[in-house]
Amino acid sequence: MAETNPIELQKALKGAEYPAARDDLVSVARDNGADDAFVDKLSHVNRDRFDGPNDVQKAVFSDS
Repeated sequence: MAETNPIELQKALKGAEYPAARDDLVSVARDNGADDAFVDKLSHVNRDRFDGPNDVQKAVFSDS
């Protein structure tokens, strides 16, 4: 994954169950083979809990 975009984000989080803690989503992304840059970005968003994929997308891209 060269650049974080919404499609790559959804692929990285495929199979995630919501609501989810940030650390759980980081684990899912690693298990799905997301690159280190994306995992790092996700692990540093300013939220600890997400109600769904849209919440994750908003957090990841608003913290850019």
